[in-house]
Amino acid sequence: MSTRDGGGGRRGGNAAAGRGGDGQGRGRGGGGRGGAGGRGGGGQWRAQGGAELGGGRGGAVGAARGGRGGVERGGHQSFHGARPVGGDRGGRGHYHHGVPAQVQPQWQVAAPPSTSRPTPAEVEELRGEVERKAAVAVPDAEAHEGPSSGTAHEPSAAPARVEAEQGTSLVVEADQAAQGRLPPSSSKALVFPARPGYGTLGRRCRVRANHFFVQVADKEIYHYDVVISPESQSRKRNRWILNELVKLHKNYLNGRLPVYDGRKGLFTAGPLPFKTKEFVLELTNPERANQGAKEYSVTIKDAAKLDLYSLRQFLAGRQRELPQDTVQALDIAMRECPTEKYVSISRSFFSQSFGHGGDIGSGVECWRGYYQSLRATQMGLSLNIDISATAFYKAQPILEFALEYLNIRDTSRRLSDQDRLKLKKVLKGVRVVATHRRDIAIHYKITGITSLPLNSLTFNQDGASVSVVQYFKHQYNYSLKHIHWPCLQSGNDSRPTYLPMEVCSILGGQRYSRKLNEYQVTSILKKACERPPQREGSILEVVNRNDYGNDHCAKEFGIKVTNELALVDARVLPAPTLKYHDSGREKVCSPSVGQWNMNNKRLIDGVSIQYWACVTFASRLHPNDVRMFCNNLVGACNDMGMQINGRPCVDVGQARPDNLEAALRNTHRQSAQMLAQQGVTRQLDLLIVVLPDANASVFYGRIKRLCETELGLVTQCCQPKNVFKGGRQYLQNLALKINVKVGGRNTVLEDALNRRIHLLTDLPTIIFGADVTHPAPGEDASPSIAAVVASMDWPQVAKYRCLVSSQGHREEIITDLFTQVKDPQKGLINGGMIRHAEHLRELLVSFYKANGSRKPSRIIFYRDGVSEGQFSQVLLYEVDAIRKACASLEEGYLPPITFIVVQKRHHTRLFPEDHHAHGQMDRSGNILPGTVVDTKICHPSEFDFYLCSHSGIQGTSRPAHYHVLFDENKFTADALQTLTYKLCYTYARCTRSVSIVPPAYYAHLAAFRARHYMDDDLSDQGSSSVASSRMKDGAVPVKQLPKVMESVKQFMFYC
Repeated sequence: MSTRDGGGGRRGGNAAAGRGGDGQGRGRGGGGRGGAGGRGGGGQWRAQGGAELGGGRGGAVGAARGGRGGVERGGHQSFHGARPVGGDRGGRGHYHHGVPAQVQPQWQVAAPPSTSRPTPAEVEELRGEVERKAAVAVPDAEAHEGPSSGTAHEPSAAPARVEAEQGTSLVVEADQAAQGRLPPSSSKALVFPARPGYGTLGRRCRVRANHFFVQVADKEIYHYDVVISPESQSRKRNRWILNELVKLHKNYLNGRLPVYDGRKGLFTAGPLPFKTKEFVLELTNPERANQGAKEYSVTIKDAAKLDLYSLRQFLAGRQRELPQDTVQALDIAMRECPTEKYVSISRSFFSQSFGHGGDIGSGVECWRGYYQSLRATQMGLSLNIDISATAFYKAQPILEFALEYLNIRDTSRRLSDQDRLKLKKVLKGVRVVATHRRDIAIHYKITGITSLPLNSLTFNQDGASVSVVQYFKHQYNYSLKHIHWPCLQSGNDSRPTYLPMEVCSILGGQRYSRKLNEYQVTSILKKACERPPQREGSILEVVNRNDYGNDHCAKEFGIKVTNELALVDARVLPAPTLKYHDSGREKVCSPSVGQWNMNNKRLIDGVSIQYWACVTFASRLHPNDVRMFCNNLVGACNDMGMQINGRPCVDVGQARPDNLEAALRNTHRQSAQMLAQQGVTRQLDLLIVVLPDANASVFYGRIKRLCETELGLVTQCCQPKNVFKGGRQYLQNLALKINVKVGGRNTVLEDALNRRIHLLTDLPTIIFGADVTHPAPGEDASPSIAAVVASMDWPQVAKYRCLVSSQGHREEIITDLFTQVKDPQKGLINGGMIRHAEHLRELLVSFYKANGSRKPSRIIFYRDGVSEGQFSQVLLYEVDAIRKACASLEEGYLPPITFIVVQKRHHTRLFPEDHHAHGQMDRSGNILPGTVVDTKICHPSEFDFYLCSHSGIQGTSRPAHYHVLFDENKFTADALQTLTYKLCYTYARCTRSVSIVPPAYYAHLAAFRARHYMDDDLSDQGSSSVASSRMKDGAVPVKQLPKVMESVKQFMFYC
């Protein structure tokens, strides 16, 4: 077999010295040798047509990176060579033609890499060497575009750069980092892929975006560090102290008007007349007037002069790294005046002057406000402004709040322990004002509620035990009435301050950060919902009201804001064609404005359900009503192409909600006995459950937990009101969900069947979706839930298998993507969510088995739920975990990865250019599905775009924001935008395109489902008795998720 080197790059290892199989092929312009020669693909697989995976790999630790191996052909199918690790990529290799390598029947698992870790001193030495050489060897993104000298390097910790065809993709450190020996140093080592060009497909149009162009004068901006003593965690208090300092010592500040972030950062437009200065202030806190004046020390120290030139270079696309500190300073300057006038929560401002949203129940009300953030975009700096609404505690007496929140009327009875704990949980951290002293109002923060009632509560005063009731009578001449109720507590347990509820009122302007109930969510959505014309008008009203032209802080820093929404070029991508079963009257479907229906269509892969049962917990429904509903549902499923037995295994069972678990177990047992009598060894294919009339969401979680983790049953839950109505549309929607839950497919993309989707259908491709859901605020001990789904049916990509895992509280990085555990008998065991050795049903191996023993040649990973500040961390750890998972399955197996973050929690909104032009919008007045924007409001140089893939229903549509963090597959803008949009039509649960790409959507559903597996706990400590899976250093134990039964896990049970 003949081989030739590809052009450019450093020389790779010896082509013929491959290990594992025949070792055909050099790496493309192979990497500099650092030890042994190039390695051929090890542990090769059988492939149709006889083609085998070969390709060279770069040398040992620290070697410069070689390119991809050449493509070997045998028969009618070809595979790309393995992706090498580390080093500068060479030019493109040539094709090699020859006999196939030796066939191996299974995916072999290579020996795991060494997990020995260096000492802290060695880590710092390696890290320092990496950063020093990175600064010298690779000074900028353009430095390595030409061919290298070809000089081989000895093994070292020198960095290596991967150059994408469209721009720099990622700077990786030495091979020690890839193998986990050197921890990732910082985000400075990362450069995200450059934009490969702009998309051209689709019908061109223009839209308005809620971004307002910002101009900044060429002023010198200085950053100062602030230290306040005694230290306070309250931004509000810190701001008050700084404001008082500016008033009292204006002359010392050279007349400057500083802006402050409430923590450590102070910024001025021009220098202060000192490098370091300490100010001592005597101030009386108006919230604690009874304590008198207090001395505060404020030290202001010069920190840095900020660089506006670098910001302009970044905005012009001539610099890859954003000077975040400069943008932060300007953003703080824009926020200074609103912070003084409104209630500030994160990046939003709220006031009842923006329109009171009204009462939403349980002592909570809705406030309207606006979101504001300074963004670096292609058009320059822009101010992103959007309308916000959130929940606040009502300003009212604590007793009134307690009655409303607990839904009780009689204050004469004692609170139960359950009610007391509920009240403690919802009031913890809330600020109240005590009203028992007529001469002064004192503010307190609630830290707890006593377990004893007032008439039993005492405290120590001068060595004597004093009753709280007697103290209030003697000290304040105040006779407490509700002495059988517990008492609020402020301060810590060692020095508590007891506050009877009847003398306390909740202060206004406090955000309600607890989980909202269903009624509250519905209420706040209704109050915040605005059609596009109204929302655009509300945004402009905020801009005019804030009058940025007369904002004294903006003037100080030379900031000017336009008062018109940005007009942006956009395109509307064509909708894909969907394929249904040939037995239906309509075999293909062309959706219209993101919607279609199941009329005259049959599911492309309808399943057969032979054994099923139904149980109802709805007291208002007669069993005969439920039987009729089941008959109608069976008929609708059969009409759509499924094959369901018309009779259940056992008759419809009816039970009380308080007997839920026993009823489900009984139905499971009866059906198993019935099937055993018929000689059937399997269990039910499906259990239909009609939920109780009240508190359906609570019972829903209990049903899913029991059936999916203990009984091994796939369930379909139904709301009683929908069962009673039994409309055709509802039955069709249920059929769509049931079909995929038991292993079927509803529809597929016609282009996927015909192999016409670029970088998806040419080679076996696996698509991952991942998401992490976090517990509600206040759930201090609850873990976060991570979910990963992966497509199993290439090229249709309609079936997704999932794995879920619990991890540390509010931890965003998925810690179980890949893990290694040392077992005394078995040695190192590779595990994790991508390669889960315990069940031997890994997602990668499952794909291999489901696709005719073909392993993924390409990985596309959609990651949901990541903020911009977490991009670098997610990329460093999660792409590395994917790499390790692949390498642990077969030596040298490194398929190219594209890693895309999907964001929905942003505040960019797109509006039709003309709200009266019907061709520019859907029936709801929103922009058309398929509208994509990759100019003007997008990143100045990186690969991102906004895509509105769904049709609006109510309110204003929110486009999804896709940001590519890693791209070895070399997607063009058109290819990735088109693929993403087409996938949005494959969501299984409805006949509409959805707002985010389905793999990410499914991961969200799976993580949300796993949240139901956690036992709710209500105790004074807020902790749970659930077993912990691991312990973080100094952290609470992580609750372990119960395992989903294999009979459920093999299907899309989370739909």
